Order: sequence, then C-alpha cells, then structure tokens
Amino acid sequence: MLNAIAGSALDRVPFLNIMLLGNSVRMWLIALVVSLVALVLLRILRRVLTVRVEAFAKRTETVLDDYVARIFTTTKVFFLFALSAYAGTQVLSLPVVAVKWIGTVTIVSVLVQVGIWGDALINMWLTRYQESNLEVDPGRVTTMRATTFVVRVALFSVVTLVALDNIPGVHVTTLIASMGVGGIAVALATQNILADLFASLSISLDQPFVMGDFIIVDDKMGTVEHVGLKTTRLRSLTGEQLIFANNDLLKSRIRNYKRMNERRILFAVGVTYQTPADKLEAIPAMIKDIVEPQDNVRFDRAHFKGFGDFSLNFEVVYWVKVPDYNVYMDIQQAINLALYRKFGDEGIEFAYPTQTLFLERESGAGA
Repeated sequence: MLNAIAGSALDRVPFLNIMLLGNSVRMWLIALVVSLVALVLLRILRRVLTVRVEAFAKRTETVLDDYVARIFTTTKVFFLFALSAYAGTQVLSLPVVAVKWIGTVTIVSVLVQVGIWGDALINMWLTRYQESNLEVDPGRVTTMRATTFVVRVALFSVVTLVALDNIPGVHVTTLIASMGVGGIAVALATQNILADLFASLSISLDQPFVMGDFIIVDDKMGTVEHVGLKTTRLRSLTGEQLIFANNDLLKSRIRNYKRMNERRILFAVGVTYQTPADKLEAIPAMIKDIVEPQDNVRFDRAHFKGFGDFSLNFEVVYWVKVPDYNVYMDIQQAINLALYRKFGDEGIEFAYPTQTLFLERESGAGA
C-alpha cells in the first residue's frame, strides 16, 4: 500500500524511476524516510521511557525498576541507528549477499548493546553491594570486585565469540585455536601485567587485607583505598596516595593493623642513680597502681630491668584491649602524666643523659 501511495504521487518524476542497485531512486528515498522515521521514533521512545521509569524508580524502594532505568540510559545511538537502518532496508529488493551482511551488522549491533547492558547492570549491582557491605564486611566486597571482573570478562568473551560466529567467512573454532597459540606469545610478552592480574585475584580471594585496612609495607604505611587489577592504592597518614604493584605487594612483608585485636605496649622509665634502694623497690608497685585503673587496659608487668649508662632502667608491659591507636595514645599520655606526678611526690628524679667527671689529685702535688 505504501508503494501504491508513493507511486501515484511520484510516477511523474522521471528521475525517481532510475534504477540503482536493483531498486529505483524512489524506493531508496522511501527506505531513507522509513529509516529516519524509525530512528526518530526510537529515540523519542527511549527518552520518554527513561524519564518515566527514572521518576517511578525514585518513588519506590525496589531495585528492579532502577535496573530497568539503567538499561534505558545505557541504550546507545548506534543500536537505534542499526535497528532503523534494518527497518529501512526491508522495503528494498537487495541481493542475497547484501541482505546477509545487513543482518550480520544488525545482529552484531544487538550483541554489542547486550554486552553494554550487561556490563552496566553488573557495575550498578557492584556499586550497591559495595555501599551496603563495605562497613560491615569489606573483605567480601573485595572478593566480589574480583568476581564481577571475571563475570565481565566472560560476558564480553561470549558476546565477542557469538558476534564473530555471525560474520560470514569467520570460523570461530579455527580462530580459537589460533588464539591459543598466539596467547602463549602474548602471555610471555605481558608476563608482568599478568603477574599483577593474578596477584590481584589472589588478594581478592585470600584477603591478606581489604579496603579500609591500615597496613604497613616495608617502611610505607596507609589505609587501603582501592585494590585494582594491576595496582593497590593506599592513603598515607600524611595525605598522599601510595601505589604498589600487586605482585610486588604480595612479595613484601605486610603488617595489617586493622586486624589487631589487642595492642601490646612496652615502654621504659629511667631514674637517677641517686635514687634510694627502698624507692627503687617501690617503683614497680607504683607503676602497677597507675596502669591498672586505666580503661581498656590489662597490666602485664613492671620490673627493674638493669643499669644503664646514666640511669636505672625499669621496663613496663601492658595490653590495650582495643586496637584503636588514638585510644592507646590517650592511655599512654594518662600514664605518663600520672608517673610524672607520682615521682614528683615521692622525690624520685627521672634520669637524663649526664656525665660526672672525677678529678683525682696526686699526692704531694702541692708540696
């Protein structure tokens, strides 16, 4: 019917009856109009559905409509263009080879769009999972990041293989065999990158640390911000970002302070050699009386350890029951102040580096 209506109006224009690739110019114009109308309608439909679904998703607490909205927002123009072009070609009489290639291009466009949709949904799910579980179980979040990476690789691998399988003249089985041989050469050329990649998977699965942990690597320390495919990033105490290659990181000795249950504290106190023996004997009990009443503290021991170059040294050990560093510093500060006051009240002097010079006069030197 469309052809009849168009023909009645356009038969009087000779130019439109010129044949081009088996179709008249008139039919090519009709195909172009059909494609443009289809493209405009599809873009309007995508815009309307996106706005309405996003507005509906904001009013609900379910996540399904959020995923649907994500699908509409990640629908690409090339996909709409491919569908529109395919619709336009349906009014033409084309050779079998051309029809086959048009169908192939359309199928490949659909597969690429499916891959984009899948990747967007996976990324959206991971973001939601990370926001809801990072504080509760950061280790599980790190594992899920590695798992979703594997899922993404599998998704795009399947999309690529299916797309290649639909291209005329491409034999996927032969291609896979060739890739197996070429993969060995690529692996040898990129062994450092692959080493970091597998190290990333090892970190995610074995979890020597997770995001949010405070770790020390050699003489560098910081809070884990990101575990990537090649690098792990820490935020140092002074504010700058520290970046480690994953493979180098696993070869290092890592101290994870976030997993500390208790903190063992050892500190020393030195008093002068002029301190009376009875005072020296009483100092361990004085220290115990000061340390034990502190909150979140378990006293271990206090002993007169030995004779230093300029001081009599006492060694004190106690445990802080929580790993928080600020709590430890508050406790140590309270102990130091209490010791200072107690020693002042008892007339005990803290030692500091001094030297005493003894002069011996020779007998008869003044005669």
